[in-house]
Amino acid sequence: MITTLVESVHAVPAAEWERLAAPAGLYLSHRWLAGEEGDPTADASYALVRDDDGTLLAATPLYLVHDEPNDAYRPAGLLPARLRPRVIAGARRGYHSSPLTAPGLDRVRRDACLALLRDAARALADRNGTTHWWPYLTAEAAARLAPLYPGDPVRLEDDAVIPLPGTDFGAYVASLPSRRRVGVRRERREFAAAGLDVRHLALADCAEEAGGLLSGHQRDHGHDRDGVDAMTGLLRRQAASMGGAARVVAAYEGRRMAGFCLYYHYAATTWIRAVAVDRPHPAPHLYFNLMYYLPVQDAYAHGTRALHAGMTTIEAKRRRGAEVSGLYALADRRPGPGLGL
Repeated sequence: MITTLVESVHAVPAAEWERLAAPAGLYLSHRWLAGEEGDPTADASYALVRDDDGTLLAATPLYLVHDEPNDAYRPAGLLPARLRPRVIAGARRGYHSSPLTAPGLDRVRRDACLALLRDAARALADRNGTTHWWPYLTAEAAARLAPLYPGDPVRLEDDAVIPLPGTDFGAYVASLPSRRRVGVRRERREFAAAGLDVRHLALADCAEEAGGLLSGHQRDHGHDRDGVDAMTGLLRRQAASMGGAARVVAAYEGRRMAGFCLYYHYAATTWIRAVAVDRPHPAPHLYFNLMYYLPVQDAYAHGTRALHAGMTTIEAKRRRGAEVSGLYALADRRPGPGLGL
């Protein structure tokens, strides 16, 4: 096997990358990673493992972080105090990560590929006087990588995925316990009675309105740095990189956007990216309809089989059918030159 390091995901044909990335999720997709390369707070590179015939067997993005604006990706507070890695292996955004390996690899070849990805991350970290870590690994990914690292995986968060059985929204409701079926129908009925105008839009067509709401949502959750300009800029950049794949379902009261949900259909899953509502002027069950029911309807129309609802408010997600698993971090404690660890 041959390991190389390239500076852009564009060095790998999209179809070749997607063969590995599709099972791992949106935040490791070729298009998403290409959009993230423009972030000036980190330098991106990509470790590639190929066989003698040139077939891509494994890959991972690597980020040398200069300034981390997202507290949830800062090692401080997540890892033991003695560990302060500046290289991230895997996805840097989205809170969902895994090393990429080709479908069909036997265990011996897969484990050899994972060791080579670890070695590539170590080498990049050594050259920059630091170490590396993998944040927000799925439980399966953490279990596969753990034998290659000196410490146990650190559990960071819970992750929620709602299975979508059958072929329509009625099948989803039928899959819930009887009390929850009653609750979902009531929440949809009372939201509909409020008479808001529900629109399906491209993110590019509503980034300014959505950015204002998202800024308020972030401020309510203690993220004071995420002002209107910052959030609008973030959504504009995402719209530019993801194009028509960046879908929004929004509720309007007259000309005012009362709330929105940004999501993506990728592979067999619909991925919720951001939800925000106008808290001073709430409609009945606005958040639940934007976060769950309207994206679920569109997921069925698109043919996906699950809704990735992500972290936080886990019990609310359980009540709407979510299956919950852990998200983990693994950190390398191998001393680099002059680190004294």
